[in-house]
This record gives sequence, structure tokens and C-alpha cells, in this order.
Amino acid sequence: MRIAIFTEVFLPKVDGVVTRLQRTLEELEQLGHEAIVFAPGHPPRRFGVHQVFPVRSVSFRPWYPEIRVGLPTGRIGREMHAFRPDVVHAVNPVWLAAYGVLSARRRNLPLLASFHTDVPTYATKLGLSLLRAPSQAWIVHLHNLADVNLCPSPQLVDWALSAGVHEIGLWPKAVDTVGYHPSHRTQQMRERLTGGHPEAPLLLYVGRLSREKDLDQLLEPVRRLAQHGVRVAMVGSGPAKAELERAFAGTPTVFTGYLAGEELAQAFASADVFAFPSTTDTLGLVGLEAMASGVPVVGADAGGIPFVVQDGVTGYLVQPGDTDGWTDRLRHLLLDPQARQQMSQAARAEAERYSWRTATESVVESYQLAIERQQDRPKTPKPLRVVRKP
Repeated sequence: MRIAIFTEVFLPKVDGVVTRLQRTLEELEQLGHEAIVFAPGHPPRRFGVHQVFPVRSVSFRPWYPEIRVGLPTGRIGREMHAFRPDVVHAVNPVWLAAYGVLSARRRNLPLLASFHTDVPTYATKLGLSLLRAPSQAWIVHLHNLADVNLCPSPQLVDWALSAGVHEIGLWPKAVDTVGYHPSHRTQQMRERLTGGHPEAPLLLYVGRLSREKDLDQLLEPVRRLAQHGVRVAMVGSGPAKAELERAFAGTPTVFTGYLAGEELAQAFASADVFAFPSTTDTLGLVGLEAMASGVPVVGADAGGIPFVVQDGVTGYLVQPGDTDGWTDRLRHLLLDPQARQQMSQAARAEAERYSWRTATESVVESYQLAIERQQDRPKTPKPLRVVRKP
């Protein structure tokens, strides 16, 4: 099968969507499929056997400099014609991937769209609340042009259905249980993350340092936990890094910046508990990576996090804004080695159930379903219209 993938994010950016794409492309290659990836910015020109076509873009400044907005050109159409895809996959269509949706419909090609980021809520978190309603209307319109839609969690499936999206399936969760493993724990990394106090209980966060991650929810619990000798490490970077460093000044918190590869695996495995306060994540792949590393997760009871964390088994779920709840759950796991060990084993066992091969085989089945549904479509593409709020 030949797949044309349009995505809003790709390498060198690092986030959960990019990780999912990387792993899926690796598995597609192993399964004998070929893809061309249209991505903004300056991605590598190839990823394994797959072509990568860089699309000119501009930074989404000043709100989110890391995000690149793709600006499609006529070359994309020529590349599509030369590649002759069997199916088009639009990943999180808003800008560049939206062009992929419209391009597929103009060419009467089978189309799958996947929904990974709660853009309307992100807009509000970034102070762009006026964009919430129109962005949601635009996204719903784009997904309803697809033959098949995939969401990474049942919670997001429910949201999409309530918003008016049709033909929705679940993209199964998956995690690399070899790359992320308890055996990667090291004393050296623990010393680094604790600021030279490796014997202290260690709370970890990994991900973007940005407003939509709700990291300010951890500030008061961290202050309280510091009285018990707890140390905190925040791995990652982002537009809110300087703001968070100022806010957490005076607490035992280490900001490491981005880590990748072996260092990232060591960071996960060297922690005692993983904190994930985000209310906007549609899955929370880093939570699965923590669990694969044998680290229980305390996360917000919101978004897709409940699809990852089994409350009371592999970690705890806490209501957003419940400072006492966050403090109590974190303190319990950080200061009770026996309870932590029990959840650590359960977290690892749960993570071992999910593989990228199984998840990708499910996606390939969805591609085939899109092809079958396209064959039943009217041969004349639907007219494209601009969505306006009533």
C-alpha cells in the first residue's frame, strides 16, 4: 500500500504525535508499505524507506514558536501525482494537513484523518479564545470529509462524536517496552535529576514546558512535598520554560532541557513517580513510557489520561485543580516504597500489553476501510465550502 501522509508536525520537533508517526512509519516499512510524508519546516528528506517532502512554513509566533505553519505550493500536487498514493492520511488537519484533506477530495482519493490535539482548547490556553469556536468548526468540517477518522483515546472519540464528527474509530495505544524499561535506571542519571540527592524521593515530568500542560498545578504540591525531602525533575523545553523556572525557584526542582534516546529512557526509569497534570492531552504517550519504565503515574482525570492510567492500579487520577488531592496522591506514592513497588509492577505489566506492531496493523485495516468506503462514494467530489459559525 502507498500512503500519502500530511502532518502538522514532524522531526526535528519532538512530541507525542511525532513519536507516534515515527513508530508507525517504522512498522509500515516492516509490513511492506511505503509512504510519502508532507511535513512543515526542515525535516529529514527520508525516514527509512519513506520519502519526506519538506513544505515551506512560518513559525507560529509569538504564541507558540515551536509550531510551524505549512504553506502549501504547487509542488505538493506534482509529488502526489508522481507518488500515486492508494490512500491519504491527514494527521491532525488544521493547516498543512487540511490541504491534504482538500487535495484528497479533489482527486477522489481514499482519505483517513486522525485527531491528536485538542486545538480549540489549546487556543484558549494560549490566550486565543476567539479562535476556539471557528477552529472547532473548521476541524469538524475537515474530519467529516474523511472516509475514516481515528482518535487515540475513547475520551476523544466521545468528544468528536459530540462535536458532530462521523465515521470514527480508535487508534490503539502503544509503547516501546524495550526502549523504555526499568533496567535503564542509573545512579548517575538519578544524581543529575535530583541535583545531587539520589537518595531522595524523585518526582518526574517529561514533555513540553507550555501553558497547555497545566504545570502550574504542580507548584503548590511541590512546595508541600519539599518538606518531606522530595526532589522534582522537569525534562523538556518549550515557550513557558523561563516562566516555570521563575515560578519553581526556591523549590527542589531541576530543569534539564530536552533529553532524547538513551538519556530519556534513563530519566524515566530513574524516577520514582511520574506527574502528568495536563488536561488537554488526548492520550498522554509519556504516561505509557513512564509505565513501561516501571514508574507509576499520577495524572489529571481529564482528556485521554484515564485511557492510560488505571486509578489505584497503575497510578492515580486526580481532579484538575484539586491541590490537596495532588499532594496526597503524590506523597503516598513517593513516601511509601511498598505501595510504589506494587504499582510499579502493575504499570510495567500493563504497558507490556501494547505494541506498535499491533497498533499499526489496526491502522492499516483502517486504511483499507477508507479505500472500500471511497469506492462507494459518488465519483464527483463533494463541493468544498467555507465553514462559518451560524
